[in-house]
Order: sequence, then structure tokens, then C-alpha cells
Amino acid sequence: MNIFVSNLNFKVKSEDLKTLFSNYGEVVSSKVITDKFSGKSRGFGFVEMKNDDDGQKAINELNQKEFEGRNISVSVAKPRTENPNRNSGDRMNSDRGY
Repeated sequence: MNIFVSNLNFKVKSEDLKTLFSNYGEVVSSKVITDKFSGKSRGFGFVEMKNDDDGQKAINELNQKEFEGRNISVSVAKPRTENPNRNSGDRMNSDRGY
């Protein structure tokens, strides 16, 4: 199960998420998302848990709970969809008549 975690303290690292979620079952991976230019946390991340039941239990028990000074939001991650406006410089220019 892939889990989305938001409203993270900017000091939280991927290993911190792994430690927190491993209290509920086996964590396959954990990742705090960082800005590609500054390397600083963007305040959200993802945790993948091996067992869906363990993942659901973690969601139920951790959502809106305090972690590192902030109430985190925890939910099932939605599949990533392609954004047609990303990386479409040619399309943007054609809309302007160039």
C-alpha cells in the first residue's frame, strides 16, 4: 500500500518516516520529497507498506496525530496522473500564436 503523508515538519527525513510507520508493519520504502534545486523538504512524502491491512491501520492511527511538532495528514496515495500542461512549451507557444 502506498501512503501519502503531508504537513510534515521540514526537519523530518525519510528515515524518520520509516521508523514511525514500522511501528505498524513492514515498510518497503519511505521518501520525503525535496525541492530539486534547494534540496529542502517540501513538507510531504510517501511510505510504501508491504501489507495493506498494516497500511490501513497506520493511516487510521496516524492521521491528524502530532509528529515532530505538527499534526500530519495521512491517507492512501492516489495514482500519479500525467499533467498535460507540464513540459509542453510548444503547446504554450502555439496557444499564443507564435
